Amino acid sequence: MTCREFADFIADYVSHELPAPARDAFDRHLGLCPNCQRYLASYTETVKLGKAAFDDENAAVPATVPEELVRAILDARSRS
Repeated sequence: MTCREFADFIADYVSHELPAPARDAFDRHLGLCPNCQRYLASYTETVKLGKAAFDDENAAVPATVPEELVRAILDARSRS
């Protein structure tokens, strides 16, 4: 496992969508690589903050936001 491979598949790693052998390789790499440990921590925090930014479902949506974008975001949230 290289740092580039880790970066390429980090989303699948965080969402637990990697098959067990690949996840084991990621875990081994994480145990040895402080740069990827920091990258994972930063990535995880970014995802958490991104989700928190939309916690208020009753917040007003600016009129300039296309309706199909609003629907897509709401659909994605309901699936997670």
